Amino acid sequence: MRNVVVVGGGIVGLAVAWELSQRGQDVTVLEKESRWAAHQTGHNSNVVHAGLYYKPGSFKARMSVAGNRSIVDFARQYGVPVQVCGKLVVATREEEIPALDTLATRAEANGVPAKRISPAEAREYEPEVSCVAALRVESTGIIDFPAVCSALVRLLDEADADLRLGTPVRGIRAGRGGGVEVATGTEVLRADALVNCAGLQADRVAELAGLTPSARIVPFRGEYYELKPDRRHLVRGLIYPVPDPTLPFLGVHLTRMLDGSVHAGPNAVLALRREGYRWADVSMKDLTDVARFPGAWRLARKYAYPTGLEEVRRSFSKKRFAASLAQLVPAVTEDDIVRHGSGVRAQALRPNGALVDDFLIESARNQVHVLNAPSPAATSALEIAKHIADRVSA
Repeated sequence: MRNVVVVGGGIVGLAVAWELSQRGQDVTVLEKESRWAAHQTGHNSNVVHAGLYYKPGSFKARMSVAGNRSIVDFARQYGVPVQVCGKLVVATREEEIPALDTLATRAEANGVPAKRISPAEAREYEPEVSCVAALRVESTGIIDFPAVCSALVRLLDEADADLRLGTPVRGIRAGRGGGVEVATGTEVLRADALVNCAGLQADRVAELAGLTPSARIVPFRGEYYELKPDRRHLVRGLIYPVPDPTLPFLGVHLTRMLDGSVHAGPNAVLALRREGYRWADVSMKDLTDVARFPGAWRLARKYAYPTGLEEVRRSFSKKRFAASLAQLVPAVTEDDIVRHGSGVRAQALRPNGALVDDFLIESARNQVHVLNAPSPAATSALEIAKHIADRVSA
């Protein structure tokens, strides 16, 4: 039996650990926080994505389509709340129709059940929606991703995995007799292999292991509002805009959650700390790392104006945020929404300023590093886990 250390206790790390344990591996999971799913997994919109946005043949396309099925099956098997409710992607202006048609073509190529519908048909699903055309995507769902993590922890505990909270990784080196050695600050763990699923800290963990990652993590915070209880009736399901194909974000959208609440967002602004959920969360180390990275400056030159500026304005202006939502559902006003928190996306960026638009997984001797796994990674977690387990076993 081989021993594998998994760094990171979000949904990807826990899914990898469970897949490895099912294959007979002895697994140790190290999570620096005091709880599982503390960051990206615990702060996302809990949407099970269908896979229509992603380039055919890419990791994201293949793994999200397969993951859409496997994560729903997992949830149903282990008692995790899930609903496959479908969603609308709506073009609110005539000039968005070509991009909507491109999404329909991509959905067909990826094997995603989606159909182009008229405004009247869209209003049968969402009576308050405003659009000139829409795409109905049947396989999109909503789920409780932290509850998925809790189920994975139970399964791993039953499999006698070594699960350690409050255990940061301080150093990684090749083992003297092979394998790897992982220092936690209190002890040195010896293992045959290491898998890095550290999310917002993934590039730093790779550097601890002696690698020079091909991309760096730049954190983007997404802020959410929610509809007041007496206005939740304005949204029955999930309503998304046609995304800007030049950006990795899907745009501000409306999502009815499992508890009946309706979340609105997120926007996308540079976080001033890797795990910074408010403007007041500032890390000089993290800001210095961004400032020293050439790719960040190249990205800023491309997107700071007007896109980035508008996102910042929307962050500080409830009125602007509400106006964005009103493009989708005109009945939504500034008085209808209240702040609901935020999440931080670990976006990998190349030195030339290019955003990494696919999952990025790099290997070294006895090591696998997941360097870019933003949305739809939660949807795809069980499929990513199979891919990584194959690499570990190779």
